[in-house]
Amino acid sequence: MTPRGTDWSLAVIVGLLFATGVLTFFAGSSGSAWVFAFHDALGFALAGVLVWKLRRVWRRLFNPRLRDRRTLAGALAVGLVAVTLLSGAVTASWSVVVGGYRLLDWHYVLGFGLTAAVFVHLALRAKPPRRRDLGGRRELLSGVGVALGAVAAWRVQRPLQMLLGVPGARRRFTGSYEEASFLGNDFPSTSWVADRPRPLGQGGWRLRVSGLTATPLQLALSELDHRDQLVATLDCTGGFYSTQRWSGMRMDRLLARAGPLASADHVRVISHTGYRWSFGLEEAKRLMLATHVGGEPISHEHGAPLRLVAPGRRGFQWVKWIVALELHQGPDYGAPASTVLSSLSAAGRGERS
Repeated sequence: MTPRGTDWSLAVIVGLLFATGVLTFFAGSSGSAWVFAFHDALGFALAGVLVWKLRRVWRRLFNPRLRDRRTLAGALAVGLVAVTLLSGAVTASWSVVVGGYRLLDWHYVLGFGLTAAVFVHLALRAKPPRRRDLGGRRELLSGVGVALGAVAAWRVQRPLQMLLGVPGARRRFTGSYEEASFLGNDFPSTSWVADRPRPLGQGGWRLRVSGLTATPLQLALSELDHRDQLVATLDCTGGFYSTQRWSGMRMDRLLARAGPLASADHVRVISHTGYRWSFGLEEAKRLMLATHVGGEPISHEHGAPLRLVAPGRRGFQWVKWIVALELHQGPDYGAPASTVLSSLSAAGRGERS
């Protein structure tokens, strides 16, 4: 590859890694396994192009007489790429905690930082690719070689892990590691960003069902039918999954009592903290409002008195501390922002119940 072609290849791969990385936050069903596979293969491709770049610049990196400011900036960029790749590689084989956070969380931070650095560099210093940077025979063969090498490395990764007996061989397709399945409230507790509400007393708690409904409802916990059961896997974007037997009330039975109007096509599930997520009406009917896990009442850390069980969705979409359901028309595009704003609310900070 030409120097300019190498740099643009790195930028394109980093952009694709960022895009697929964001998509993994919303890919919880087996039908979306390709997103994770593509992301992994792109990581191997990035490693291949990085080696190509190092072959070109290593003399400047280690020869003081050839160094300048651009060399230092390049060294920092290469180091950031290498650390990001290393964090992903280690996470793929072991579940590691660093500074109180799983290494996967640090991988997210590094990935965002790397993407920002690459695109700032592109905006300030990038030179447009020339025809010979993209269309030459050598460049074509180099690109094909990197792609084939990345696919081959991805394909042998899991068999090699099984041969070596590392924990990564038992990961779910999302890359998550199993923890405390079928052990009730013993599975790890996490909150998206930093929600830390006070426990909700069951005596004064009510579930409000409103919006585009024929019969708005306001129900105490004792008025919910808890007989439904569902075995479902909570797969957290933090890197663990846990399969549990949940008990509660299927949402289709509750919605039938409220009577959705013909114009209602989405259900907004709202937490006490202000956090919310929206689901299409047909999907919402297959979800569960859970009061128990593994035969135990759900603990406060896991969302008591009522949390959502949403098979095929990532853990942060399993809304905890539910206080309201709202039927509405069209998706709730503001829901993702609530993942941050809820942690800034008085209820989210635990300053009021």
